[in-house]
Amino acid sequence: MARQIRIDQIADLMEEEIEHVVKLTALSWTKQVKEQTPVFSLSNYSQSELDSMPMFFTVGGKTVPLKEALLEHGTGGTLRGAWQTRIGKFQAEITNNMEYAEPVLYGNNLPPGWGGKYRTRQGTVPGFPDLIGKEIATKEVPQFIRAFRRRN
Repeated sequence: MARQIRIDQIADLMEEEIEHVVKLTALSWTKQVKEQTPVFSLSNYSQSELDSMPMFFTVGGKTVPLKEALLEHGTGGTLRGAWQTRIGKFQAEITNNMEYAEPVLYGNNLPPGWGGKYRTRQGTVPGFPDLIGKEIATKEVPQFIRAFRRRN
């Protein structure tokens, strides 16, 4: 038997449903985008590529020991770890403020060293965060709504 809802309860129930769906959507999107964000790994490079890397490079006038740092640490994760999720009542905001996020995630503003071509060693598709969002919207959001309505 269907639940009986008084007309004056509809607004509160819809508000609760929207909050619930926004939260689940944001959490799912964050999880999936973090999993698919490329992470630097030495295993993605051949020995000749590693040998050809400069020992140092300059960033903002400071000399940084590139090769030494890579060989000591071996993996990255800075871009993956930079995702931030803020969930509000009716909307969520998921951002990544790393300076190189836009070229890696969307293929925009490519650095000169990329030769005008989008490339990641993990075979990432440009714009993958938006594709994840579209998939969640079509496949998961309807499930979130159905589950909420069954529960209420």
